[in-house]
Amino acid sequence: MLELKDVSRTVGAEKHIVDVSLKLERGTVNVLLGPTLAGKTSLMRLMAGLDAPTAGRVFMDGEDVTGVPVRRRNVAMVYQQFINYPTLTVYENIASPLRIQKRSAAEIDAAVKKAAELLRMTPYLDRTPLNLSGGQQQRTALARALVKGADLVLLDEPLANLDYKLREELREELPKIFAETGAIFVYATTEPQEALLLGGRTATLSKGRVTQFGETTSVYRRPHDLLTARTFSDPPLNVVAVTKSGRSFAGPGGLTFPAAAEHAPLPDGPYRIGIRPHRLTLGGGESTGFDALVQLTEVTGSETFIHADFGGERVVALIHGIKRVEAGDRVRLGFDPAHVLVFDEAGEAAGTPEALAA
Repeated sequence: MLELKDVSRTVGAEKHIVDVSLKLERGTVNVLLGPTLAGKTSLMRLMAGLDAPTAGRVFMDGEDVTGVPVRRRNVAMVYQQFINYPTLTVYENIASPLRIQKRSAAEIDAAVKKAAELLRMTPYLDRTPLNLSGGQQQRTALARALVKGADLVLLDEPLANLDYKLREELREELPKIFAETGAIFVYATTEPQEALLLGGRTATLSKGRVTQFGETTSVYRRPHDLLTARTFSDPPLNVVAVTKSGRSFAGPGGLTFPAAAEHAPLPDGPYRIGIRPHRLTLGGGESTGFDALVQLTEVTGSETFIHADFGGERVVALIHGIKRVEAGDRVRLGFDPAHVLVFDEAGEAAGTPEALAA
């Protein structure tokens, strides 16, 4: 188990990591999710021993490894900018950490071939990296990390530079590959969808702080606060100020809707609601809704993004299918109150509807 206890790192006047405590079990996939500069890479560097914390302790299987450099730890890392030895074949690139460990030729051959098969690189073992596509080069780097037999494998946005099709394939394959080892896997990404596809457990980060950590779908469905909900929403979460009175909420533009069963007991007063874009419907499909002025539409082929103004706030609706809506049109956007996230004035979650779905 990798454990971080109240870990912080300050560089000059800048706080890169602030009071992070995490426990990562062996054989698990752990996602670090947050926007650029949220602290994902900084936290990975502390886990690996590339940097030392300015406060707090790091433990590996109960041993205090705070300040122990990376060369004395059994760690493998794969970055967004993959690195391979250009003059070595794919086989030798994958085998390189095993040769450093002075493994036997038979052990090396078996491990390389197994990793190559897992990552569909068997036909390319005799090629050099310059004769590979970008995706094949990245898979070579991943295979090298896997054969090392590391206790901790750190993957820093490893699929970001790959084409869409290959990214989708590897997102599906990586959890299966991870399941075959007993290592701790940590995977950094800016994309909520990638975190959901990988599963496992997710830590949401903002400005060097972990805002929530737990089973991935649970963090997504039941964010503890508005900051976590926004971190785990792409397109951005729609947030509207409302007031609760009795068993209903009221907001701008004549918006009113009944409180879901779990929100009904909340005290009267001001709140903010969060509605994920895919939970908005176009037209009269829901009994609850509001009128908005369309600012922009984006058609992706199978989906339509509608950007609209509602009470001075920009809202985004993700509608399945191609919808012919033009800027300047007024549209009715509906939603189910059971799928609404409610936060108090401090941004803390105020009840969580059981019906909230991924």
